[in-house]
Amino acid sequence: MSKRPSLDPARVREEIAITAARMIAEDGADYATAKRKAARQVLGTESRAPGEWLPDNEQVEMEVREYQALFQAESQPRVLALLRRIALLLMEGLAVHNPYLAGAVFNGTASEHSDIHLQVFCDSPKDVAIFLLNAGVDFDTTESAHFAGRDEVETLSFLWRGQWPAGAESRDLARELRAETGTPVGVHIALYDMNDVRGARRADATGKTQRGDAAAVRSLLSQG
Repeated sequence: MSKRPSLDPARVREEIAITAARMIAEDGADYATAKRKAARQVLGTESRAPGEWLPDNEQVEMEVREYQALFQAESQPRVLALLRRIALLLMEGLAVHNPYLAGAVFNGTASEHSDIHLQVFCDSPKDVAIFLLNAGVDFDTTESAHFAGRDEVETLSFLWRGQWPAGAESRDLARELRAETGTPVGVHIALYDMNDVRGARRADATGKTQRGDAAAVRSLLSQG
């Protein structure tokens, strides 16, 4: 009887990355969930995949970009630009609280299912919640992982329909969003202390920055 050939971890990682990338691009799944589901599909088992068989986020992100270039070449850049314009408007509204943009909208892999992830760095993070309440923004309070892996940070989340900041630009962008995606966009504002900002500005091991301030977002928009 012939033995079942052993699996090649590198090939398995590649197949999981490709499958996860499709889930992220088409369904808006987060990376951790997409990798878990993709591993079950590729390996055909409910058991947790060995660590050496799981791709890292960089490999998955590379596959997301390739998928978008192949299958979303017209729609994805248009949606990305719109989400960045909305993010910039929100950052301008939060200017006194030192906002940064992170996540898929910053790194360029956002699609119609992506949320906007903002991070604010200020002396009194609780003031941001008071600020939004006074502006009439109805938000939920949750927690999200600290970018440095320490504990968790309070996060304010809401669906954006153009309700804030008040004005014509918000209304115009909301109309564009409805025409493009048909749904409001989720916004998440993670509240950090001011002493976290130095670490936030550092590049990662690959030399890439994971977030940017309003000037950086304006630069991204100017690049098209």
